[in-house]
Amino acid sequence: MSKKEPLCDNLAGEGCGLKKIIDIIGGKWKIMILCIIDKEEVVRYGDLKRAVFGITNTMLAQSLKELESDGLVLRKQYDEMPVRVEYSLSKKAKSLIPILLELKKWGEKNI
Repeated sequence: MSKKEPLCDNLAGEGCGLKKIIDIIGGKWKIMILCIIDKEEVVRYGDLKRAVFGITNTMLAQSLKELESDGLVLRKQYDEMPVRVEYSLSKKAKSLIPILLELKKWGEKNI
């Protein structure tokens, strides 16, 4: 009989992949932001602000900066006036979308 793989050997440990991903996409807004960018493919800040109901400018800006620094969101700024900035998903984020879809399906079925 093979040993069952634990979700994490040490949940509080820094080497735990589950803890890492929860730290990166956890919270109230980040998954919603990823969903909108995934749906639209390329999104401007104002469109994100309108699409994520209830988010403040501060929280949206902070969440986007964190998602960008974690390598999930790509930010492209154009040299024009007024400045135009577009956000899209990185390859890493695109590989996360099927996992989020599975979580969504599980939630629809079980909750």
